Amino acid sequence: MWGMRAVIGVGANLGDRLGTIEAAVDRVARLPGVTSVRRSALFETAPVGGPPQPQFLNGAMLVELASPVAPTAIVEWLLAIERDLGRVRGPERNAPRTIDLDLLWTDGPPSDQPSAIVPHPRLHERPFALAPLVDLVPGARDPTGVLYAAHLEHLDRSGIRRFDA
Repeated sequence: MWGMRAVIGVGANLGDRLGTIEAAVDRVARLPGVTSVRRSALFETAPVGGPPQPQFLNGAMLVELASPVAPTAIVEWLLAIERDLGRVRGPERNAPRTIDLDLLWTDGPPSDQPSAIVPHPRLHERPFALAPLVDLVPGARDPTGVLYAAHLEHLDRSGIRRFDA
């Protein structure tokens, strides 16, 4: 059976941002069927929406799985990792968080399940998610066949800068 690739966005703006991201990458690497994980560069970015809050560290992971996995199962795994790493989801969108894990893209068919829309519905308009995705999978395309790199070329990237730990 063929495997699959998935790109998971990772972000944090509370506590030890880098340490929490590293812990999340380690936990993703230990998920069932994961054969490899490769990380993108990290970017420091301004928060989008929500109350005043600290800068984010954002990046992504390219995860290779031994066999296809339903996007809903991947999202369930990511939510469990978030909870384990101290994320508390309140009623406010775009609130500060210890960790944020989002299934951004897979090389499988799109998913329109309410709990697991893939590719991420706002991916094409978020340079903090696109830059790491393009870093990991330069040939990734949106459902219409347009390269995500082309979307990134048309976005303002002044609010993101490469983070060197």
